[in-house]
Amino acid sequence: MFHRCKQDRMKLRQKHPHCFDAGDAPLKKKLNGQTSVPMNTQSNSQSVNGQESLEGIKHTGAITYNAMIQNKGRRQSLITTQRRTDLTQATCSPDMKPQSCFEEFTPIITADESEDETYTFQCSSAGLYQCSVTGLVFDMKAEGDVVYRTVPWNLRLLAQHHKKPAGPLFDIKCQQQSVCQLHLPHCELISTGGGQFLQVAHVKDESIEFIRPHQITETHVVINITGFSRFGNVKDEDSPTEPVQALVLLFYKPPEELNLRSFLNVLLLPRNIMIHDVKNKRRELVGEEMYIDVPSKCILYPKQVYSLSTVPDDDLIVVQPNEAEFDEEHLNYSITTFQVILKTIITDINLSVTHQGSSSCIWEREVCLLPNRVRDMTASPKKRLLNVRSSFIDRISGPVLSSLMDKLLEKGLMVDGDREEADTMQTRSDRARFVIDTVRRKGEAASSQMIEFLRELDAFLHRNLFLI
Repeated sequence: MFHRCKQDRMKLRQKHPHCFDAGDAPLKKKLNGQTSVPMNTQSNSQSVNGQESLEGIKHTGAITYNAMIQNKGRRQSLITTQRRTDLTQATCSPDMKPQSCFEEFTPIITADESEDETYTFQCSSAGLYQCSVTGLVFDMKAEGDVVYRTVPWNLRLLAQHHKKPAGPLFDIKCQQQSVCQLHLPHCELISTGGGQFLQVAHVKDESIEFIRPHQITETHVVINITGFSRFGNVKDEDSPTEPVQALVLLFYKPPEELNLRSFLNVLLLPRNIMIHDVKNKRRELVGEEMYIDVPSKCILYPKQVYSLSTVPDDDLIVVQPNEAEFDEEHLNYSITTFQVILKTIITDINLSVTHQGSSSCIWEREVCLLPNRVRDMTASPKKRLLNVRSSFIDRISGPVLSSLMDKLLEKGLMVDGDREEADTMQTRSDRARFVIDTVRRKGEAASSQMIEFLRELDAFLHRNLFLI
């Protein structure tokens, strides 16, 4: 299996070199520009509402083109479809800024009582800025505060205009009106002709406007904006099915005490989903899991069937279902595609995803299921807290955090001033960050005591953080 997978991956690497991840050399090569599809900026948008005819937003002037799609072990087949005449292929649009110009930022994240998150970007000067959480890029003409969040699509409104989602829907506000261009991440393969049917929906209450992109790069759809509300990528319901950039995400449920069984959940998702959002929704759906960070990028064909294989492959490992169809729809992307049931303790496993129609291995990884255990068991208590700091902040619940602060206060590991300062903080994550940093600064004994308190209050979280 390994030899065949490597051969298949070499062929895929030659065919789609830009789509391989950090585990493959092509992605690490930095380019000065990106392949893009420049757009005709005349008639930039067409406004429609829930009752108006679809004719007002149909593409004008269409030509027929032929696209050759070659699958492994199959002869070439000719597919005829339609595209707009204003779309031309170019290595670099004259006004396009290379991705190396993007300055990445981490937004301020706040959550309301229902745990819905809002992101804030406080910009101090003009420039191109990319959000590390959502993938959005803001072209700022001046300083300003951008506040944004993801919201559900109105599928009924989209269906009235024969459109479907092609990414998350973002509610974006900027009081200073200083965002001149917005870059929305997409998952289409531009270099092979994908993305021809992409548009951006601008949603205002029950009305919707479809904006023709200013340009489409390998990773983003770029639009000029003057107002704000809700923006998201869409495409025609009857647009042709083409391969997309995708991710294979892994979530692991370690074995419970006195039970050797564990679960590895595998998700096949379009590449422009928000991993942070997937983690949050998974936590709501199935409880605490460990996200396993492995190179995840691949190419998948929507509506086609894939299977998951493991090594070792014996009676102690069960994969269900045997095969599954890849669904690129951006509706419920927290649902497990494949589940691997491990009936005994396994520290390392090989996973491979195979396209059933061509028997091509499109993704393969060696996965370490217990990556932190050896490190954490040999580290000092203070170092062990530092090793799991981010996971602790993300995972600890509000009630457990309050109980933990009570215990720390009782034992003198926090003083009244510490507790009062923590209580003034608006978000759970800010309080968790304050608590773990306060205890770490008090030394090894305090850190050891906090680890023990966490074991008493939330044994599952304690075990998942590998603090044993």
